[in-house]
Amino acid sequence: MPDVCDLLCLDLPKAEAARHAQPSMEALEAAAGAARALGDPTRLAVAVALRDAVSACVCDLAWIVARDERLVSHHARQLKAAGLARSERNGKMVMYALTPHGAALLGAVAPAVEAS
Repeated sequence: MPDVCDLLCLDLPKAEAARHAQPSMEALEAAAGAARALGDPTRLAVAVALRDAVSACVCDLAWIVARDERLVSHHARQLKAAGLARSERNGKMVMYALTPHGAALLGAVAPAVEAS
């Protein structure tokens, strides 16, 4: 049996209020992109490492997540492109950290991820 109403019973005031509260398509696309960014296991591992370390360079992140530095660098840049991480040059090192948006989104996903 399909999960649809057998009767059209639109609560117009509630439906109109919810429709007007909908974010723009651009905002929805950005949010979906950010959610997709944490959908990759390596990016999720890098994000968890950033949460736990507060900030770290790619060398440290690669060691923490036990992945190749080039791979970790690629995923850190993708987290940054999705608005979930930021980077800052510190001398010859580039330090990454989660943005508040990244920390909040990770907080929604990370409770399901436990240390092994």
